[in-house]
Amino acid sequence: MTYKETLDWMFGQLPMYQQKGAAALNAKLDNIIHFSNVLDNPERKFKSIHVAGTNGKGSSSHMLASILQEAGYKVGLYTSPHLKDFRERIKINGEVVSKKFVKDFIEENKTFFEYHKLSFFEMTVGMAFSYFAEEKVDVAIIEVGLGGRLDSTNIITPEVSLITNIGMDHTQFLGDTLEKIALEKAGIIKANVPVVISETQPETKMIFNLIAHQRRSNIVFADAESSVEYKTDLLGEYQQKNINGVVACIRQLKNFDVPERAIADGLTKVVENTGLLGRWQVLQHRPLVVCDTAHNKEGLELVLEQVKKQSYDQLHIVLGFVKDKDVKSVLPLFPKDAKYYFVRPSIPRGMDAIQLEELAQEERLKGKVCRSVKKGLNKALKNATSNDMIYVGGSTFVVAEIV
Repeated sequence: MTYKETLDWMFGQLPMYQQKGAAALNAKLDNIIHFSNVLDNPERKFKSIHVAGTNGKGSSSHMLASILQEAGYKVGLYTSPHLKDFRERIKINGEVVSKKFVKDFIEENKTFFEYHKLSFFEMTVGMAFSYFAEEKVDVAIIEVGLGGRLDSTNIITPEVSLITNIGMDHTQFLGDTLEKIALEKAGIIKANVPVVISETQPETKMIFNLIAHQRRSNIVFADAESSVEYKTDLLGEYQQKNINGVVACIRQLKNFDVPERAIADGLTKVVENTGLLGRWQVLQHRPLVVCDTAHNKEGLELVLEQVKKQSYDQLHIVLGFVKDKDVKSVLPLFPKDAKYYFVRPSIPRGMDAIQLEELAQEERLKGKVCRSVKKGLNKALKNATSNDMIYVGGSTFVVAEIV
């Protein structure tokens, strides 16, 4: 198969949460454990840091990778989902995995995938771990896909675990309270492995303390630690919470030499070192056009607070969601005086723009339905003056179509 045919097969034949939602979830580790054994347990051949959380885990993973690169280490980075290219999920020192490795890996294991019905995520986790082992990385930053306890990445024993925060997202899989969701995220805490919590939350603190105590893991609540003020090139004041957790995580690493200069430089070169896209990304300045991948209540609250702090005459919002998102709970967060352009991300799970407009009208959010994300942005650009602001978001898949 060519590389394109390989990708078509991957996306077409295997269930993927990003495309199919609940139908793709395989809530057990049997398949990935079996596959890892077949691959000769590549996850045991490199050191790792495991990152979970409702919001901020992607930004935090990229910050960690950037800092360790600045300290001179060869750093693997596994994240999901991708925005433009599947290979964004698997990087070493900011460079994406080669097309040849992806093609050869699928070809070599295709029979196994089909026979054992591996999920898209299980397959890509195995691919990432094999790549990092083959390339002999010094350390890999591994971002959890969904939850923690039963996530396919949870076969690693990391040097340190990081849990950013807990919010009400993916409740159909993880539970309908913060406490239940925290239990799932706490599943990445390993025996005698330190764990850092970026943000202390009253509802979840006791659970994290309990699990850490049971597993004899040293636990650090990063926002309770006094630390030096650091800056980052990732825009948005909400990144400060991520910085706290990341710096505390670095401090817990043993047998790594990470000087202060590497921390400071790494945090200010995240985009340059890792190629991260879609986190309060400024696409142009007049009018100001910003996109952000925040897609749940807690994440959108933070981003919309940032929007309020900008200076503009009129706010335009290009907005789209996926069907299984609790849209009714997030629409009240959006400003009523903005002009809206309702769009549908171009994936099977995309919420119909007309349905979104109807739900928005119930919250007195007024706007127009557009036939695509790009048409929505173009319409906003046509209507906006140079002193206006355009915000594009609601879903990772909306942002993916314009960056």
